[in-house]
Amino acid sequence: MAGIRDMETQELILKAAEALEKMPEMKPPAWAQFVKTGVSRERPPAQHNWWWIRSASLLRRIYLDQKIGVSRLRKKYGGRKNRGHKPEHKYPASGKIIRKILQQLEAAGYVKTEKGKGRLITPKGQQFLDRVAKGMKK
Repeated sequence: MAGIRDMETQELILKAAEALEKMPEMKPPAWAQFVKTGVSRERPPAQHNWWWIRSASLLRRIYLDQKIGVSRLRKKYGGRKNRGHKPEHKYPASGKIIRKILQQLEAAGYVKTEKGKGRLITPKGQQFLDRVAKGMKK
């Protein structure tokens, strides 16, 4: 059986993003087209489907890490900020975007919150990612 660890990450995320785009729970908010994904970015994302790509990436990350919170996800999705002639520093990603996507994934039933532990993937979420990986294998 093909698992998500067997698949190429980028392809898996793009296929999962296509599947998430068809779901009514996973609609980006109105402000999503204007917002940057973090302090380290200069402009908003250029891709029109970046919301679903980030959602699929977050779902994969929760699948692999099991229990993970928003602060760890912010750190993982952060980046280096160009500060001119000063040395670069690493800054975390936007917490609002990550929280909103996690809330949508919870509404879809793919993720659940465990108090004091962070977010966990549900069996439905595991089944979704495994189905995407199995579809890629064929």
